[in-house]
Amino acid sequence: MSNTLPKSPSFRLDGLPVLVTGASSGLGQGCAVALAEMGAVVTLAARQPEALEQTAELMAEQGYQVKIQVMDVSDVVACQDAVAAQADTDLGPFRVVVNSAGLARHTPSVDTTPQDYDAVMDLNVRGAYFLMQAAGRALISAGQPGSLINISSQMGHVGGIDRAVYCASKHAVEGFTKAMAIEWGKHQVRINSICPTFIRTPLTASTFEQPDKVDWIKSKIHLGRVGEVEDIMGAVQYLASPASALVTGTSLLVDGGWTAE
Repeated sequence: MSNTLPKSPSFRLDGLPVLVTGASSGLGQGCAVALAEMGAVVTLAARQPEALEQTAELMAEQGYQVKIQVMDVSDVVACQDAVAAQADTDLGPFRVVVNSAGLARHTPSVDTTPQDYDAVMDLNVRGAYFLMQAAGRALISAGQPGSLINISSQMGHVGGIDRAVYCASKHAVEGFTKAMAIEWGKHQVRINSICPTFIRTPLTASTFEQPDKVDWIKSKIHLGRVGEVEDIMGAVQYLASPASALVTGTSLLVDGGWTAE
């Protein structure tokens, strides 16, 4: 029997460069704050510079290390260039990347238009795939370990009313996350997903304005309440940090029991 006790791994990310997309509001903003709290140097990325600057100012007032990068995840070349540029800095490649950029266009499946289908898939699947490809490539090239995190959805594991396209996109994210984890594990590059239930954000505001949808949501969340942004902050800290050093290719469901059935 050992005469020493095990020690809990750290959740700290002091000085590590981190990229969070969709960071100007909602889940992305929550993820950015959560990682900044752990000491990371966080680059906030989103399409709207004004919203980015506002978030960056609020974070800087709290003493967090923060930068901004205007970025559209659906612009694959621009994202690849931004990730490659970071790898050439003194801090080296992004050691943690959280992709929280996403799009939802909810309609009955019989009413889905090609335009809506293409828009959702372009951002949620194509953009996410090539962002993670760029981040993984940079880490492997530099010989650095890292943690890559897709903000997916419980809808990547189940179906949902009026959500055929969105579900398809998130099931795809779950699939490529597992495949990349298998390929990149030997390089100590981990990749996982966080799968929230319905969280109150600007993206879900229209859903929460529909009483029948709210009733349906509450009937499926067995903890009896909808999610708040704060509910995913501990999850992203865990997956980003050494506390999850043996976790890759899996989903962390933050769904109040929705998928337990």
